[in-house]
Amino acid sequence: MPRTGRPKAELVLTEQERATLVRWSRRAKSSQALALRCRIVLACAEPGAINSQVAADLRVSRPTVGKWRGRFVQRRLDGLVDEQRPGRPPSIAIDRVEEVLVSTLQETPKDATHWSRKSMADKSGLSKSTIGRIWRKFHLKPHQADTFKLSTDPLFMEKVVDVVGLYLDPPEGAVVLSVDEKAQIQALNRSQPVLPMMPGMPERRTHDYGRNGITSLFAAFTTADGTVISAVHRRHRAAEFKKFLARIDASVPAELEVHLICDNYGTHKTPAIKAWLDKHPRFHMHFTPTSSSWINQVERWFGFLTDQMIRRGTHKSVQALEADIRSWTAGWNDNPRPFVWTKTAEEIIESLGRFIQRISGAGH
Repeated sequence: MPRTGRPKAELVLTEQERATLVRWSRRAKSSQALALRCRIVLACAEPGAINSQVAADLRVSRPTVGKWRGRFVQRRLDGLVDEQRPGRPPSIAIDRVEEVLVSTLQETPKDATHWSRKSMADKSGLSKSTIGRIWRKFHLKPHQADTFKLSTDPLFMEKVVDVVGLYLDPPEGAVVLSVDEKAQIQALNRSQPVLPMMPGMPERRTHDYGRNGITSLFAAFTTADGTVISAVHRRHRAAEFKKFLARIDASVPAELEVHLICDNYGTHKTPAIKAWLDKHPRFHMHFTPTSSSWINQVERWFGFLTDQMIRRGTHKSVQALEADIRSWTAGWNDNPRPFVWTKTAEEIIESLGRFIQRISGAGH
């Protein structure tokens, strides 16, 4: 007879237990460890569910699934909470800690947009150092804020699959170019000379500056070897983009197909550009999803250019700025470094799905 393994504990949920588990697993502000345990129990409660399949679906080990399945069968919902560990009992009751966590995550002070240690200490009656320890324990940093943007492109998944496919499995007999424009680069000149770095003192520059004009950089990053085709123009229109396409056409050997990865900027889709593309059938356009510049590799190259030359540069004229951009680009092409794309389209979409689940109650 085939081996069936150790008998599994039967797991049946009541309607109230199922509703509680679903709520805990979806709340953006629940402990993620608790949320994972809830998802394990919910998966194990499905008809015919086996530990190995649940472990594979949730990307955990089989012993982990067995542990929380058994704990739930023995102690129900209480079994999903961490057991007490040996050692000195905590001086702050768990109810007080929970009160601080709930207030931090779900409330804001009346006179501010976020909590400080002092304001939370005044509200909870605990000391500022205790509040700091609780926040560190649960990795909470109310003083920090970050930015994000979710794409609303109805073809998001199709475009991600298309672009990532070009990165991971580029077509034979073709070159893949990541194309974009860095528009309105300012030629800035500080009001006083920069003070050089000295021991114990960083480089210093004045906060005010004079503007001496702007320019725009068009760049095509070759995903295979990291070389860059570039052009500098004073204006940023479809006419300049058409000239840049002609430059790419002259730079890429005639026997190769050309796949361009571009964003959805209007200059990439004008009738003049479409007419040019119709006359050059070896060019193939691939558009990134809206609000998804992170998927376009040339944006990372622009980041290097900004960090290493533009941000701390001083330029008394647009001509000087353009000369520095051309010089920096030539130096890059002397020693090009391609970027290695590692995530598949499926991994990106699954990661986004998990993030959306965590923020499901945030109004998105």
